[in-house]
Amino acid sequence: MSTEMSLKQHHVPNGFSDQLALAFTKSARFFADTFFARRYGHRAVVLETVAAVPGMVGGALQHLRALRRMESDNGWIQTLLDEAENERMHLMTFINIAQPTRLERLIILLAQGAFFNGFFLLYLLSPGTAHRVVGYFEEEAVHSYTEYLNDVDSGIIPNVPAPKIAIDYWKLAPDARLREVIIVVREDERHHRDVNHEFANELA
Repeated sequence: MSTEMSLKQHHVPNGFSDQLALAFTKSARFFADTFFARRYGHRAVVLETVAAVPGMVGGALQHLRALRRMESDNGWIQTLLDEAENERMHLMTFINIAQPTRLERLIILLAQGAFFNGFFLLYLLSPGTAHRVVGYFEEEAVHSYTEYLNDVDSGIIPNVPAPKIAIDYWKLAPDARLREVIIVVREDERHHRDVNHEFANELA
């Protein structure tokens, strides 16, 4: 599969659970598009704060499940915790590129609180649906970062130097710029998309 085709890959909903997960994701996308428009740096700061929640919730609940059942987690726990840490590094990177406003900080506080509790409950009731939601979220993230990259390439958004935290974390060249950061972050999101859709498929 070509890189372009991989970036556009979409899981076709199969059943009510998938339809619900996709509908919720599209609603969240509508809000993001309405509020942030093409301010992709600010969008990344707010959404990455929420994106770091599922991996931590899933990792904790899978950890407790493995303890209760006294069985192997088959690598799920570490995978999900690594995902949460990776999303946190996305946030720390984009904070250096687009400082959130007071309103955005308030949105972060409210969105993270609501999403954490909602996702925790969803994962307890239906882990498969929870992973499908994340898979669809990551599909949208890949799309958003592609748009972000296009605006940088078009000169609409300045191709500023990459923050040092990004250079160190992804081992980029010392003279790397925003374009290179967006590419590696988008690749992370593509990987999270595939992992969570696969987890959802296994649970189904």
